[in-house]
Amino acid sequence: MPKQIAILSDIHSNSLALAAVLQDISNRDIQQIVNLGDSLFGPVDPLGTAKQLMEHPNIVHIMGNCDEILLQKQSDSDTFNFIKPLLTEDIETWIGSFKNVWTYEDLLFCHGTPFVNDRYLLEEVDAHGVRYKQPEQLSSELEKVDSTYIFCGHSHVFKTMFLPNGKTVINAGSVGLPAYEDELPFPHKMESNSPYAEYVIASQTQDDKWNIEHIMLQYDWNQASAIAAANGREDYAVAIQTGRISES
Repeated sequence: MPKQIAILSDIHSNSLALAAVLQDISNRDIQQIVNLGDSLFGPVDPLGTAKQLMEHPNIVHIMGNCDEILLQKQSDSDTFNFIKPLLTEDIETWIGSFKNVWTYEDLLFCHGTPFVNDRYLLEEVDAHGVRYKQPEQLSSELEKVDSTYIFCGHSHVFKTMFLPNGKTVINAGSVGLPAYEDELPFPHKMESNSPYAEYVIASQTQDDKWNIEHIMLQYDWNQASAIAAANGREDYAVAIQTGRISES
């Protein structure tokens, strides 16, 4: 049984960042990986990203909201229309096999929340912007979740929050897209303010608790940014290179 688990999320087609993360995991001899979803949805290298993930023997894949979008027949999304024609039947079958959630011992892994994959767990958004939920609110929302450690992604901003009820919620951040903006449920930005590739290591202690380590890795984000720009996505290019959204 694994004593260490690497948790990654929100690759968004950035195969260069993914390669750096997988190499670091291999260097640490961590055998079990959990991918929290949104793997191919982006303008950098969706097929190269799929190849790395599909060829890896020890990854549990969770269904992200953008993974579900790629299983649709059509969408108004420019990103969808860039990627969908590239997908083979094998890749779509692989995406369709992703789990909604996965549990291991006292750990639960999800993309958004344990209940739906298209909502933030740690953050809430209203007309005034983005803010973190209060620990008491999160404790109440997670009351029906038995697991002590809940790992999520979706917001692309890494954070660990210890709750009054003893649970710990960990956002793994983003491997390949450290910032983005969205219109729903209100217009908002998510910015990590760093171009590093991010993932998490959970290490089991002798008393069956888990240490949590956020990892930030250098990789050639300038090259990844240039590829996104060449594919007509300056928004991705700026986000990948800076961890922020362009103000222009």
